[in-house]
Amino acid sequence: MRFPAVICCAATVLLFATPSFAQAHQRDPLTSKEVDQLRETAQEPEKRLKLMVEFTRARMLSLEQLRTDPKAAKDRGERIHDLLQDIASLVDELDDNIDDYNQRNADLRKPLKGVIEMDSDLQTKLRDLNTAAEDPKNAGEAADYKFALEDAVESVNQSADTSRKLLEEQNVKFAKKKK
Repeated sequence: MRFPAVICCAATVLLFATPSFAQAHQRDPLTSKEVDQLRETAQEPEKRLKLMVEFTRARMLSLEQLRTDPKAAKDRGERIHDLLQDIASLVDELDDNIDDYNQRNADLRKPLKGVIEMDSDLQTKLRDLNTAAEDPKNAGEAADYKFALEDAVESVNQSADTSRKLLEEQNVKFAKKKK
């Protein structure tokens, strides 16, 4: 009779401990300055989306610099992993913002062009990183970020597809409003 009560108690503890454990290990991809900048543009879709594209591009630039810096060899795989996670998180957050603004009937045609351009650029750079990761001389380092790379590629590909589709929809929608 006591055994089921112990199991139930243990399951309850695990149920409540798991979310706090996951939250404790989740990084914020934005600096406090970037968060403040985004907060200031919450009601301005064009400016906010432009900032998010800028922040995402900055992470990719950091990743590229890290890959080419011979002095950064120590822990490079882990640092690339973190930057890839940041890129995926930022792209996902950007998509969430686009969806939110679209539901409010905002004209997103101009910022969507920047998002699509960024997505295309990221797709190329992530493809290059994937090719480099498959090189046997990078195997040890690549093991640290292989999953994060796959996640980033998936996020960027999905963003590119949905952004292109939404731009087409917005072009039709706002062309009709002009008439």
